Amino acid sequence: MAVTNVAFAANQSDRTIPVRKITAEDLNFALREGWNDFLEKRGDLIVAGLIYPLIGLITAAVTLGSRFLPLFYPVAAGISLLGPIVAVGFYELARRREAGLESNWTHFFDVRKRPSAPGIVAVAGLLIAIFVGWIFAASLLFVTLWGGYVPTSIGDFATRLFTTGEGWALIIVGNAVGALFAALVLAVSLVSLPMLVDCTISGHEAVSTSVRAFLANAGLMVRWGLTIAVLLLLGSIPLFIGLAVVLPVLGYATWHLYTRLIDRSALEICKD
Repeated sequence: MAVTNVAFAANQSDRTIPVRKITAEDLNFALREGWNDFLEKRGDLIVAGLIYPLIGLITAAVTLGSRFLPLFYPVAAGISLLGPIVAVGFYELARRREAGLESNWTHFFDVRKRPSAPGIVAVAGLLIAIFVGWIFAASLLFVTLWGGYVPTSIGDFATRLFTTGEGWALIIVGNAVGALFAALVLAVSLVSLPMLVDCTISGHEAVSTSVRAFLANAGLMVRWGLTIAVLLLLGSIPLFIGLAVVLPVLGYATWHLYTRLIDRSALEICKD
């Protein structure tokens, strides 16, 4: 806890780091470069990317029992809120590759050696807290709309979900609330985690810079968020296996987007 507090604390040395306005071409560039990076290093990236599908499969195994079935979709969808934490390893690979250093899957966890590692831990803790908040909100919404209902089977649950008013209310309101949580995670993590891997900076500086970058490019960030959501959905079919490809691509793409949003050449903190 002490480390987290230190990592997030604002102090007099905190800087207002300038952010750039970007265009749709920058989003396209980030995706192209993310895909190209994956093609060049796909073997290593698939090994690291398998971490995320395994988490998805464990989630399915835990929640597909009747008692926890209503939480399957919120938990499965909510795992995407934790995606930026897993992607930190890809940011480290991207940083090393850009610096001309050896870059393969064995360096995936070298991020723990970075000067701003306490800040990374702090932001990861914040994202986990947001994930827990989403599950709590989804559970509260379910109880509010459906009471103490416990499905007897997947078919029973699906029938009520898609053929009743309260079922569609759960779908519509639940997805709307989930979108708000997803936007919050995107704003918090868009720049903060790549910057913490790249630079010597506090968690507070990184998060505040990320939020400013998000707000300065709000329209494009909505498009970016929808792109991420669609790719993660496609990667989840079937059995989350496709995420072993999607997550590395998005990890590298986010790194390239970060380099467009922040002028690193003007920052001494990123020259280490």
